[in-house]
Amino acid sequence: MHDPQPIPVPVKRLPGNADLPLPAYATEGAAGMDVVSAEDVTLAPGARHAVATGLALAIPPGFEVQVRPRSGLALRHGISVPNTPGTIDSDYRGELKVILINHGTEAFDVRRGDRVAQLVLAPVTRASWLEVEDLDETVRGAGGFGSTGGFVTPFSG
Repeated sequence: MHDPQPIPVPVKRLPGNADLPLPAYATEGAAGMDVVSAEDVTLAPGARHAVATGLALAIPPGFEVQVRPRSGLALRHGISVPNTPGTIDSDYRGELKVILINHGTEAFDVRRGDRVAQLVLAPVTRASWLEVEDLDETVRGAGGFGSTGGFVTPFSG
């Protein structure tokens, strides 16, 4: 069994947030850490809000923190992260905020201490551009949006 060593990520509780838990894995096999809200806010249907967490991070170089929705909130209430996954860059030192959107049909109350998203620490590979005159050929070619199918046409007989 592979048991990778955790990567230390310095975290600072911002003033007035000592009572809130740090992000934590809910189970041994969880990929994401639950993060909680540091504020009360009501999201009307269709509304978005950057929910404060009361935390600032010093993500190590070569990593990012991805902000992802919680599946239970998405399924039961239509609450999601609109820029999924959101990216927190390693050089950002401001307050971690979670952009939430209410895709549901009813207002949704977020209360201080509620779990609002998951955080996933992920390695980042940086690219360098290599400008060329021509690209190699592939079966797909320039086929874009929907070009690989995915929908079955109903049989009519």
